Amino acid sequence: MSIRLEDLPVAVIGAGPVGLAAAAHLAERGIPFTVLEAGASPAAAVRQWGHVRLFSPWRFNVDQAARRLLAEAGWVEPDPDVLPTGGQLAGEYLQPLADLPELKPYVRYDTRVLAITRLGLDRLRTAGRDTTPFLVRLADGEDVLARAVIDATGTWGTPNVLGAAGIPAHGETDATGFVEHALPDVLGADRDRFAGKRTLVVGAGHSAANTLLSLAELAGDEPGTAVVWAIRSASPARTYGGQAADALPARGALGSRLREHVEAGIIKLVTNFSVRSVTVTDGRVVVSDGSDSITVDRIVSATGFRPDHGVAAELRLDLDPVMGSTRALAPLIDPNEHSCGTVPPHGVDELTHPEPGYYAIGVKSYGRAPTFLLATGYEQARSVVAALAGDWKAARDVQLDLPETGVCNSNPVLDADTIDAGSSGCCGAPATETVAAPAGRGLVTGISGGLLSAPLALPPVASTVETPTEQAEGQGGGCCG
Repeated sequence: MSIRLEDLPVAVIGAGPVGLAAAAHLAERGIPFTVLEAGASPAAAVRQWGHVRLFSPWRFNVDQAARRLLAEAGWVEPDPDVLPTGGQLAGEYLQPLADLPELKPYVRYDTRVLAITRLGLDRLRTAGRDTTPFLVRLADGEDVLARAVIDATGTWGTPNVLGAAGIPAHGETDATGFVEHALPDVLGADRDRFAGKRTLVVGAGHSAANTLLSLAELAGDEPGTAVVWAIRSASPARTYGGQAADALPARGALGSRLREHVEAGIIKLVTNFSVRSVTVTDGRVVVSDGSDSITVDRIVSATGFRPDHGVAAELRLDLDPVMGSTRALAPLIDPNEHSCGTVPPHGVDELTHPEPGYYAIGVKSYGRAPTFLLATGYEQARSVVAALAGDWKAARDVQLDLPETGVCNSNPVLDADTIDAGSSGCCGAPATETVAAPAGRGLVTGISGGLLSAPLALPPVASTVETPTEQAEGQGGGCCG
C-alpha cells in the first residue's frame, strides 16, 4: 500500500525554543506535526543552564507565532524589559507553549531519535526520493513516518574536546570524571566541586572569562581554592578586549576585571599552552602540552560545541567542509568574516539540502560557526514552515534586524545600572536578582544570550567567536538550541 506524503505529519526533532517555534508556526498553518524530544520536558537543554540569565529581555526571546498562540490562551507575557534566566525562559514561556492544546497532544517526551532515512531507501537510491516518506527511527525501536523533517536538536549534547587538534587529547576520555563542560554553576549548585580545589579553565572566549571570574570570587570565600587559566595564544589581549577604551562598556568591564585578577595573581595565566595529554594521577589530573604540565583537581573545558550530523547519515546532505552547515549558508556565517550582527538574512533557500524536505534549523544549522542568534532561529523556523505550506513568497521574505554594533560576545557588567542595551552578547549570566533592561536599542537575541548583560562576576552559559584565534581556542559551535 502506498503512503502519500501529504497524509503524514512533519517531524520536528527537539522541543527547545526553535523546535517549539517551528511547531507553533506549523500549528498556525494547520500542518500536522509531531515533536520528538529526548528530554523529559520541553527545553530540557535550557533547563541545564537554568541558573544563567540571558543578555536579552523577554521582548526578544519569544517567537511571534508562539506569542500569538499564547496570547489567545490568555498567557500573561512577562515584563518585556526583564532579563529572564534559562529556568524562567523554560518555565514561564516554553512550558506554557508546549502545554497549549494546539501543541501538547503532538509533543512526545523521552523520545530519542537514532536515525533519519527514507522508507525503504538508503542514501544510494535516487529514484523516488522526493515522494518517499522519511523514516525516523527511535531509540525504543519505533519507526515514525513523516512528510518532512525539521531538526532543531542544537549542539548542547556535543561539546568540543580539550585536545588542541580537534580530537580528544591523549587520556582525555579516561579523565572525563574530572572535566566540566559548558559553564558549571560555580557559585551555586556546583560550588562544592570547586571550593577548596585547584581548577584549570581552558579557552580564551568570554565563557572562559566569566567562569574564571566566578572561580576568582569563590577563591575569595573558600580557602584553598585556586584558579589556572590556559590559552593557546601568546597573549590574553583578545579576551581582555578594549577594557576602558571599549566602545561597549560592559564588554570592557569584563576584560578589565579579568586582567585585574590575573595581574593580582588570583588567576594564574599560562600562555602558549595547547592540550595534548590528560593523565589522572593520585586523584588529581595532569594536563600537558608536551613540554609543560599543569596539575589540578578539576578542569573546565570552555571549548564550545559542534553539531552531530550522524543521525542523518543516510540522507543526502551538502555540508560545508569547514563550517558543517549547508554549503549555501557557510559564507554568510563564517566567523572569519561575520559576527552575530553582520550575518545576512537567510531562510529556507540557504537551509535546503539535496535531500528534499529535510532542514536543520537553530544553532545546529550553523555547524561550528558561533554566530547564531535566537532571533535567527525563529526566522528560520518561520521561513521553513512557510515553504512546507507552499507559501514561497512568505518563505523568501526573510527579515532580520541585527545589532548595529555587530558584536557577538557576552559582556557582563559590574552592576545593573551599567547595563548597555546596545551591547549584543550571545550569552547570559547566572541570576541573583531580577534585572531590567532599558528599552529601545536591543534588536535580536541568541538562545543562550542576546543583547544585554547581568552582574559581572557571574558566568554566561557560553560565548561566541569573531576570529579564527578564538575559534581555535574552542569557542566554535554557538551556545545551545
